Amino acid sequence: MREYLKFYIGGQWADPAEPRTMDVVNPATERVCGTVAVGSAADVDRAVTAAREAFPGWSVTGTRDRLEILQNILDVYQKRAGDLAAALTEEMGAPAALASGFQVGLGAGHLTTAMEVLKNFAFSQQRGGTLIVREPIGVCGLITPWNWPMNQIAVKVFPALATGCTMVLKPSEKSPFTGQIFAEILDAAGVPAGVFNLVQGDGPSVGVPLSRHPGVDMISFTGSTRAGIEIARNAAPSVKRVTQELGGKSPNIILDDEAFAENVRQGVASMMGNSGQTCSAPSRMLVPNARMAEAIGVAREAAAQTTVGDPSGDVVIGPVVSEAQFEKIQALIRNGIDEGATLVAGGPGRPDGLDKGFYVKPTVFASVTNDMTIAREEIFGPVLTILGYDSVDHAVEIANDTEYGLAGYVAGADLDQARAVARRIRAGWVAINDGFDFSGPFGGYRKSGNGREWGEFGFHDYLEIKGILGYAPDGAA
Repeated sequence: MREYLKFYIGGQWADPAEPRTMDVVNPATERVCGTVAVGSAADVDRAVTAAREAFPGWSVTGTRDRLEILQNILDVYQKRAGDLAAALTEEMGAPAALASGFQVGLGAGHLTTAMEVLKNFAFSQQRGGTLIVREPIGVCGLITPWNWPMNQIAVKVFPALATGCTMVLKPSEKSPFTGQIFAEILDAAGVPAGVFNLVQGDGPSVGVPLSRHPGVDMISFTGSTRAGIEIARNAAPSVKRVTQELGGKSPNIILDDEAFAENVRQGVASMMGNSGQTCSAPSRMLVPNARMAEAIGVAREAAAQTTVGDPSGDVVIGPVVSEAQFEKIQALIRNGIDEGATLVAGGPGRPDGLDKGFYVKPTVFASVTNDMTIAREEIFGPVLTILGYDSVDHAVEIANDTEYGLAGYVAGADLDQARAVARRIRAGWVAINDGFDFSGPFGGYRKSGNGREWGEFGFHDYLEIKGILGYAPDGAA
């Protein structure tokens, strides 16, 4: 049983203002696996005060000093990688191989990327007689989700540190262990007191006072669109900057060519990863109507090969994160059946032999139309919908017929055609043939949010732009 009863505020492990705790449930066993302190507005205020006091000193540090701190963090992070992986499996059910691999690896990847960007980042630029200066925005409130804990903490904390900001982190109450270990890592790495602060808790207790706090200059939030709207409302009276990475219902256009079967197979595998709990998951697969029967056969086989079970073992997917998430997914699966979609694989209930734990069958629906609920709503589980198209133009039309715009995917052997289709998808992140890049901008259109994370693009939301006119006579630079 883990027990984390202190917050990290002003470089110290501090007792909460009120002695309140919450239980953390292991989704594989449905048993309590730890206890974490729950913060309040008073704890948020202490953390913000510490961050404001630290800002004048940290904001004027040079690139060399910040790089030294980031390197220290990387050294400690690598030593604690096993602890982070174990916590991920326990708190949110990530299979051991995924936890120790991509889940933890994403955090390290974003850290090294931030370091490379920082080495050459231009914080000032002379334009004639005007100096354009990019200055740290100030104190940042960082609110992260439970599904990719280390990824989402990394893409907020490391750019904030690199640009000279100070911060208060609120991890998800569903995955608090990794947040606590992360704070231990930064403490051991020698991050100056008050630069990084951690307050655990839920949205009403910590997220709301953090987003409302007049001492916070910027909120970066990743989570549901519903919660993002509320955060924006809470932040509005203080006119602080709000950046959001929200929900998605991302299309995956499979082009009609010789790679079709393999691309369908890969599309199923990509959807099922992390138990489907990925905001950018390729949840709407678009295939030519003429090859729908072939797609169904391939998808059925791929789903059958997706092993489900105890995340400490050798399985592809573990449980979803909570009972509430399990019930939401079950309701949407039943809704898909009721609306007339063809159930290709999976369906309601737990997989055979798994009577305990929040396990969901790898589920595939075919012959789905884009007006069905399972094609419109983000399910956030291992549920794939396959839709048919008559032409590439028709595929693009369906792909863009959504209130979201976080990601899109195009798979095809003809790279020129895939590139042309990718340019037409209205989304912030479009991958051709499973392309991946730590330096590429990540973020969404429409109800998928605003702002961009990852690489150099992740720096800009943490910076204010100042123009100093008359800094030098024309031509003097």
